[in-house]
Amino acid sequence: MRLVLVGPPGAGKGTQAQYIASNLSIPKISTGDIFRANVSGGTDLGKLAKTFMDRGDLVPDEVTIAMVRDRLSEDDAQDGFLLDGFPRNVPQAEILKKMLADWGQALDLVLELVVDDDEVVRRLAGRRTCSQCGRIWHVEFDDKQDDRCDACDGALFQRDDDKEETVRHRLEVYGEQTAPLISYYADEGILVGVDATGPVEEVTQRAMEAIRPFMG
Repeated sequence: MRLVLVGPPGAGKGTQAQYIASNLSIPKISTGDIFRANVSGGTDLGKLAKTFMDRGDLVPDEVTIAMVRDRLSEDDAQDGFLLDGFPRNVPQAEILKKMLADWGQALDLVLELVVDDDEVVRRLAGRRTCSQCGRIWHVEFDDKQDDRCDACDGALFQRDDDKEETVRHRLEVYGEQTAPLISYYADEGILVGVDATGPVEEVTQRAMEAIRPFMG
């Protein structure tokens, strides 16, 4: 099973990617993991990526794509994989399609986690991070009435990228970049949307039900 997971920030992609990959016994491959592995491993691609990251620049597509190609050619990905965070746009999707075709492979499914903007804002803007132990609490889901961490009594703060205006901006960027990607995969006939609201286990159950018809 070869699938791609897409969805806005705050849709729970990281969590669902882990559960779905585990259920399907395939590796979860995220661009974040690939970057970290290459940088910490001191690979040529990692060193190249680090020069951009150290300057605060985006790593160019060709470097990201080369890392993804290397990762997908590893033994554990030959019978399937779940990609999280790649492709991010239509040009990357076309390169992925050609890359897989060169290996006699193709994507089976693109799973879109569907969640509306207000729910994303509710999830992300409600997060508070402990300044001491780094644990994340939620004003609503954890019923946090005070600004202290229950684990270590450290002061809680709201990260800049969790502020409502930042979250809404991230959603705008996602919409601009990824809406064409959603249309692209819908045209390919391999896009399935899954309602990503509700408890994690329920979302995983819905996702697995959506995947089942595409399993060979």
